[in-house]
Amino acid sequence: MRITEKTGIKEGLKHTRILGFMLLMLFLPLSSYAQKFAVLDMAYILKNVPAYERAGEQLNQVSKKWQAEVEALTLEAQTMYKNYQNEVVFLSQEQKKARQDAIMEKEKEAAELKKKYFGPEGELFKKRTALMTPIQEEIYNAVKDIAELRGYQMVIDKTGNSGIIYGSPKADISNEVLQKLGYGR
Repeated sequence: MRITEKTGIKEGLKHTRILGFMLLMLFLPLSSYAQKFAVLDMAYILKNVPAYERAGEQLNQVSKKWQAEVEALTLEAQTMYKNYQNEVVFLSQEQKKARQDAIMEKEKEAAELKKKYFGPEGELFKKRTALMTPIQEEIYNAVKDIAELRGYQMVIDKTGNSGIIYGSPKADISNEVLQKLGYGR
């Protein structure tokens, strides 16, 4: 009885080894197709690209200027309304109507100016696109060149909402991208 137990165990181990070897041979070719990924920190890259900083400053300046124009028109409409309220008892129906129309026209003018500057297709959007697109394209091309050179199938921005929990510092190519752009340390 003891001999059959040993023989059974030996046979079981033999089958386990054969099964393990077959599985290894099955999955070995798949490992040769493993994909390579890289991680970069886009916030870090943008912080170190002077053209991006200058573009941001330009956008802030023009935005403040346009916001002041809109606020001036809004304030003018508010002042017109306060004056109207103070004088309404002394005005005729025609004068009331004329003042109300003027106030509404000023408010409409302020709203249209705000839409022109800050709307979805407004001047600020166009300005941002004109300033940022060349910078984004330059960064994209540097990332693409490095990825192709090193054989990365994907480069992931670890500062985005990509759901990455851990990114190896060895895979971070941020400094190389900055170097390729001419801003390296």
